[in-house]
Amino acid sequence: MSKKVLIVGGVAGGASTAARLRRMDEKAEIIVFEKGEYISFANCGLPYHIGEVIQKRSKLLLQTPQKMKSRFNIDVRVKNEVLAIDREEKKVKVKDLRSGEEYFEDYDYLVLSPGAKPIKPPIEGIDGKNIFTLRDIPDTDRIKGFVDQNKPKEAVVIGGGYIGVEMVENLHERGVEVSLVELAPQVLGPIDYEMASHLHNHMRDKGVKLYLSDGVQAFGDEGNKKVVKLNSGKEIVVDLVVTSIGVTPNNYLAKEAGLELGVRGAIRVDKYLRTSDSSIYAIGDAIEVEDFVTKDNSHIPLAGPANKQGRIVADNIVEGNKSKFEGSQGTAIAKVFDLTVAGTGNNEKQLKDKGIDYIASYTRANNHAGYYPGAVSMMIKLIFGPEDGRLLGAQIVGEDGVDKRIDVLATAIRFERSVFDLQELELAYAPPFGSAKDPVNMAGFTAGNILKERMDIIHWNQVEDLGDESIILDVRDPNELEFGGIDGAINIPLNDLRSNLDRLDSDKEIVIYCAVGLRGYIGARILMERGFDKVKNLAGGFDLYQEVSKDKG
Repeated sequence: MSKKVLIVGGVAGGASTAARLRRMDEKAEIIVFEKGEYISFANCGLPYHIGEVIQKRSKLLLQTPQKMKSRFNIDVRVKNEVLAIDREEKKVKVKDLRSGEEYFEDYDYLVLSPGAKPIKPPIEGIDGKNIFTLRDIPDTDRIKGFVDQNKPKEAVVIGGGYIGVEMVENLHERGVEVSLVELAPQVLGPIDYEMASHLHNHMRDKGVKLYLSDGVQAFGDEGNKKVVKLNSGKEIVVDLVVTSIGVTPNNYLAKEAGLELGVRGAIRVDKYLRTSDSSIYAIGDAIEVEDFVTKDNSHIPLAGPANKQGRIVADNIVEGNKSKFEGSQGTAIAKVFDLTVAGTGNNEKQLKDKGIDYIASYTRANNHAGYYPGAVSMMIKLIFGPEDGRLLGAQIVGEDGVDKRIDVLATAIRFERSVFDLQELELAYAPPFGSAKDPVNMAGFTAGNILKERMDIIHWNQVEDLGDESIILDVRDPNELEFGGIDGAINIPLNDLRSNLDRLDSDKEIVIYCAVGLRGYIGARILMERGFDKVKNLAGGFDLYQEVSKDKG
């Protein structure tokens, strides 16, 4: 007997479920309801169409109802909104938004893929003119249409998440002077502050005005201009406002149907992506997932997991509950002007909140062999367990080659590997593409040295607490001092260290640093081998310390 499957919502999860279901079951009756006009579009590409990096709007449209019908024999009903679920009768109430007609459709299985909706806080004036939110194709059309027709000179983006930061760059591409307002002390909350400081400094260098640790109190009007009034008392006068404050699970249908909800109101599902009703599955940005690293319940709205969940649900409807979703680790990447930032697993803030012990290390390495033209560096941060070195998280900021390194690290986390396993990886090498010791290997060596107690470290935020009982030793070459240094440090270049040991008091703690940490490690080993037993190397070197100091002003 053929199954009748209703799918609420398209885009990543719903469209993937429908296509996979048809490939697995030619006889199933499949109906997809989408209250918007578009069944499947490239959500993550929307800012780049506004910035005209993606010039053709049609490139954003991945599937149409006509294509889904002709290729997969799927009944796709756009501009049809599901209003309610009758679990007892196993049917849904639907409204055709074009005709206004309401009707019922029964089901054997129901798949909820309603996504998430933008957070809209009750700020005075937030519904005023020239204030936009970016979530879908119509939003994109409105923003791009405004920019095309009005040629705004100044804009403000509210919210420094991935979409917010991408909107900053793409408005800048259109010649708009952009300000960014973020309530938190940093952009991109999934990465830690010191890594975000690289982005802050780079964005400022591009002319972006950052208002961090500040929020919007009210929106007002001044002629044709918008006045953005901040909690700090500052006011920004602009032509255009884009809000990107975050998203919340679109749980209305599930909540009204009495389905169990979890963290942040997301729909609670089991390993098979079933809701508390065994005939109803849920996927995508609307559901609660398991944090792969900590095994806690979480809400991690990302396109990659949503697509995988769609396949899993389709398989489970056809074959019974055999396929499991093993959780999400939040792997993400973003372009921020000339930099790339990426992260996977947990950050320090998350681990502290959960009371999980960890160690963090930093390594700066080139994307490919230094002697091959065009080499640029990247900063890799590893977060790992203090006992076994198991990877708990990783973050990278750099210009090139970040994507393939974060993918390697994401794979290592998925298979629960340690920093010592990173040392053993055999990764592709040729001068244009990498180094004989890849940055991932180097990050593993650095972390392994810490765990094996071959080196003790101190972090950037601990330097200010050093007192007279500590000596700060700068082992950079004299010509590097013109780039700055840590107050109170004495300079002994690494190559001269052995002949100047008498200048150091072995009874005191010695904190050693260089530009990025490698020479500091070599210097620390020299001192330790010569009987100094209280030696620490500054993790990430002066470069990281300076980035944070510059960001703080």
